Amino acid sequence: MIRVHQFTCSLPRPEADALNRESGRIYSQVMVTHYRAYRGSGVWLSQYAAMKLADFYDTQAERSRLLHAHSVDAAQEGFYKACKTARACKQVGLKNAHHPYKRKCYRTTIWKKTGIRVEAGLLLLARARGLEPVRVNLPAHLAGLAPKVFVEMRLVWDKASRHYTWHMVVDDGQPNAEPPGQQIAAGDLGEIHPITLTDGEETLVVSARALRAVKQRTHKRLAEIQRLQSAKVKPSRQWSRLQRRKKRFLAQQKRRTRDIEHTVSRTAVNWAAARKVGTLALGDVRDVAEGKRLNAKSQQKVSNWSHGQLRQQITYKAEAAGLVVERVDEAYTSQTCPQCGQRAKPKGRNYICPACGFAAHRDAVGAVNILSRHKYGAVGRIMPPADTKYRRPFCCRKTGRRSRLDTAELAGAKGCGKPKSSEAAGL
Repeated sequence: MIRVHQFTCSLPRPEADALNRESGRIYSQVMVTHYRAYRGSGVWLSQYAAMKLADFYDTQAERSRLLHAHSVDAAQEGFYKACKTARACKQVGLKNAHHPYKRKCYRTTIWKKTGIRVEAGLLLLARARGLEPVRVNLPAHLAGLAPKVFVEMRLVWDKASRHYTWHMVVDDGQPNAEPPGQQIAAGDLGEIHPITLTDGEETLVVSARALRAVKQRTHKRLAEIQRLQSAKVKPSRQWSRLQRRKKRFLAQQKRRTRDIEHTVSRTAVNWAAARKVGTLALGDVRDVAEGKRLNAKSQQKVSNWSHGQLRQQITYKAEAAGLVVERVDEAYTSQTCPQCGQRAKPKGRNYICPACGFAAHRDAVGAVNILSRHKYGAVGRIMPPADTKYRRPFCCRKTGRRSRLDTAELAGAKGCGKPKSSEAAGL
C-alpha cells in the first residue's frame, strides 16, 4: 500500500531554493534541447535521446551540479510526463490542452529510492558527488519504518503558506484488504452535501455545510483584501503586508478544506465497509455545467466545487479497505423520477414528481438512480429507501454536537427524505 506523508521541512530557505532552482534549470534544459531539435530537423526526440543530448550540452557548459544523478533524471522525465498528459487531454477533447513550453525557474526536487538512505533515525538524501547529503529528521510515526519502504521524497514549495514541505512516498508492502462484502453501493457527489450514499436499503446523506461555508468565506475575505490592495502601490510596504496576510489566510483555508474533505471521505468509506460493500459506484460529475452559461452565483458555486479532490480521496481510502470504485454517468439522475421515469428539475432539497407525486430527498433520488444505472444499465429500477440518515462527520464548534458512524440520527418520514428537524439534517 502506497501512502504520501507530508511534514514540515527544516532546511534553510537558501539551501532549499538552490535545490529546486537546479531542478527547474534541468527541466528547462531538456525542454529547450527537445524543441530546438524538433524545429531544426522535424524529428520528435524520444525521452532517452533528449536526456542524453541535454546531458551532453550540460557537460559542455561545465555547470555545477547540486543534485544526485537520479534526481537529475527525475527533473528531465518531468517534461515528457507533461507531454504525455497533454496528449491524453487532447484525446479526450480538451481544447485548452497544450504541450509544455514555459521555462521553469523552480521545480519540485525529487529523490528516487536509490538516493535515499536511513541512518540512526535520520533520512539521508543524496546530492551530487562530493556534497554532503541532506539530513531529514523523520516524524515519530515514520521513524520506526524499515529503509526499504521509502520510495520517493519530494521537496515541495507551498505557494499559499510560503514555506517548504517534505512529501514522503511510503510503500509498506502490505496488500490491500480483502473486500468486506459483495454488496454494491452508489454515491452522488453534491455541492451542498458532499456525498449521498445508498445501497438500496439505507440512504446516508453526509452533511458538511461547513465545507461550503469555508469556500464562501475564502472568496469574501479575499475580495476584501484585494480591494484594499488595489488602492496601494504594488511594491510598497502596505501592499506587501496585505499580500502576506492574503497568503496566510489562503493557507489556513486550504488546511481547513483538506481536513473536512478527508473527514467526509473517511466517513463514506467507513459506512460502505460497515454495510459490506464491495463495489462503490460514484457519479461522474466532471462535465457538470460544461459549456453552459450560468449566472455569477451559480458559476461561483460550480467553480468552488472540489468534487475531483473528494473523489480522489474516497478512491484511495476505498482501495485500501478492499473496495472497488467505479465511475458512472450521472446525467439526469437527480431529475428522473425512480417511480414513473418522468424528468423534472427539482427545487430545493426535495424531489417531487409532477406526474405521479413521488417525493424524496433529491440527493437520495440521484444516488439510487446511479445505483440502478450501474446495476441494470438504466435509471428507475430501484426505489429510494423509506428512511434517510443524516451524518455530521465532524464536531461543530458552536454547538459541540458530533455525529459519527455509530451516533447517526435517523431522520425523514416514509417516502420522503425531508428531515424532521434542522438539527437532524445538520443545518
